[in-house]
Amino acid sequence: MATKTNPVQFIQQVRSEVAKVSWPTRREVVLTTIMVFIMAALTATFFSLVDLGIRFGLQLIVGAN
Repeated sequence: MATKTNPVQFIQQVRSEVAKVSWPTRREVVLTTIMVFIMAALTATFFSLVDLGIRFGLQLIVGAN
């Protein structure tokens, strides 16, 4: 059976664990955010081109306008 920790001890333990976290710098956060937006744009462009290619191929096969 697990021992119960009182709320004060719990908060102290949480604070000590949070102090160990290596927080990113503002520059790292900005650069990572920019990279995410660039990758999202590239992915959207790629899948748009694939969609256009599949649509064109199907129109050739089916002969629809």
